[in-house]
Amino acid sequence: VQLQASGGGLVQAGGSLSLSCAASGLTFATYFMGWFRQAPGKEREFVAAITWNAGNTYQADSVKGRFTISRDSAKNTVYLRMNSLKPEDTAVYYCAAGSPFKVIVTTPDITDFGSWGQGTLVTVSS
Repeated sequence: VQLQASGGGLVQAGGSLSLSCAASGLTFATYFMGWFRQAPGKEREFVAAITWNAGNTYQADSVKGRFTISRDSAKNTVYLRMNSLKPEDTAVYYCAAGSPFKVIVTTPDITDFGSWGQGTLVTVSS
């Protein structure tokens, strides 16, 4: 499995960015996908996830109403649209793949994902 995240960069507070993650080596249309982030000196934390059929999405409380996860199975790509960015959103953002047809009944965490991309840096200036 290979996950290639892109779209990170420098943005001012209040601005927007869209991240993309191109997946290969898996039957993408069946996989539970997610985004995590890791700020300097902090643990990796859950951001958002989406089920294989986009029937369910999950967001961390810290990003609800600001970030939207989506997927395009025709392009083997998962997206993270980030609006109203805050300096505390600054982190390396990682794309992750879970397992086929996975459904989560609680907040997803690291243990729900088995494959990880290399990360893309998002820096939000105040």
